[in-house]
Amino acid sequence: MDTLQETEKLLSRMALAEQAQVLRLVANNLADSFPGIDSRPDVCGGEPCIVRTRIPVWLLVRAKQCGTSEADLLRCYPSLRAEDLAEAWAYYRPHREEIDCQIVENEGA
Repeated sequence: MDTLQETEKLLSRMALAEQAQVLRLVANNLADSFPGIDSRPDVCGGEPCIVRTRIPVWLLVRAKQCGTSEADLLRCYPSLRAEDLAEAWAYYRPHREEIDCQIVENEGA
């Protein structure tokens, strides 16, 4: 039995109030979720990247700061989609300090 099946079994035995509490816990865990951004130690040194690519968020943010248009980014990186850029900008807002540090680190390298 996999984890999802076990969870379904547990939920079926819970009272509605307990199920609501589980739902709140899951919602809180997903509040800072960016499905289009992935951060894994074995990809780009763990820097947040666009899923399906090895394009780090910091690189896109820096390009935008330097005046590169979204159309140019999409032309230069054919694997990118407009949704990916929207996800990168959304990720940057709450993670500004982290991404700004990555820009400094990578531009100094």
